Amino acid sequence: MNLIAYDLLLAEPNTPTGPEFGKASPVGLVILILLLIGTVLLIRSMNRKIKRLPATFEPAHPEPDQAADDGTDPGATASRSE
Repeated sequence: MNLIAYDLLLAEPNTPTGPEFGKASPVGLVILILLLIGTVLLIRSMNRKIKRLPATFEPAHPEPDQAADDGTDPGATASRSE
């Protein structure tokens, strides 16, 4: 029991220390903040573009397209076995 108490209370903590410890965290924080700002700007831009889309993509005047479709032979694209 005394040995366990000694290990828990008096032993050196097993934490990393040294000249390189903790130097990556400020750089990582800056990169993380830049990525979050870029994500927010991208979402705002896409929302604006989606709001500008029409409710439907049907043509307002389908007459020219319909005339071209009426003259098309449906079997013209089938392959011939000659």
